[in-house]
Amino acid sequence: MSIRHEPDKIDMRRRRTVKTKFSVLMVLAATVIFTAGIVHATPSTTYWTPMTLDIQPYGVLHLGVDNYFTVLGKHGGSVRSFATDVGPEIGVLPFEKIQMEVGLDYMGGVDYPWLFNAKIGSPEDSFFKGQPALEIGIFNVGTKTSGSSRTDLDVVHFLIGKTLPGDLGRVTAGPYIGNHSAMLSSKGEPKNSGFMIAYDHGFIPVKDRDGNVEYNKLVLAADYASGKNAIGGGGVGVYYYFTKDISLLTGPVWFNDQGINGKWKWTVQLDINLPKLFGK
Repeated sequence: MSIRHEPDKIDMRRRRTVKTKFSVLMVLAATVIFTAGIVHATPSTTYWTPMTLDIQPYGVLHLGVDNYFTVLGKHGGSVRSFATDVGPEIGVLPFEKIQMEVGLDYMGGVDYPWLFNAKIGSPEDSFFKGQPALEIGIFNVGTKTSGSSRTDLDVVHFLIGKTLPGDLGRVTAGPYIGNHSAMLSSKGEPKNSGFMIAYDHGFIPVKDRDGNVEYNKLVLAADYASGKNAIGGGGVGVYYYFTKDISLLTGPVWFNDQGINGKWKWTVQLDINLPKLFGK
């Protein structure tokens, strides 16, 4: 998963999925826009989950490459690594108070590699001072809709988040619900709902020529998703920012149901914001 790069923010992404579901994405977007626009969405992630306050800026293309693999010891028949996730995301609304991004992921080496995602919402303080960031999004929208290898998890999630006073970082939390038929435990039980939480905090600020903080060299990130299903789990890691637009994340990830994802993994995630494609 991945976050966005802004003064005190990060940029990550996780995996996502779709059916014949362009309609689902459009319904989601329409729902958010017509519900007073106090929602903020990004298929990016803080670490393992999409619980991040940041939204990809309008016209800016983001590219992420995520790897998850086992380290040390013998793991027998457990899942040793995940498919490499390569995916672009881009901001598509030219507004400050209502923002939206859409994206897709390509999971290398699997039969049904394409997953889709979208998020829309409102950043902090958009409509009044003290307003938290609010988001609604969908991810893991896949093209395989039947069988044991189906990818149509279709996880809809909601987020409320806030920057803590005193430069203590940012927290987010919210519920999620996915496809009842696709989100199962390793025992075959429907486990399609739960909650997600996340925290991030930047260190070693880098300032511009005017003395304003442009970004942080290091960012501590942690998150967790409940539920014994494919997305249940969490981790803690550190981002290193080479520039405000290029970062590398690394750290461990553990899972609530090892029967699905195997034992804990180590992740390395590269995130790059490319030059703006359109908009001012």
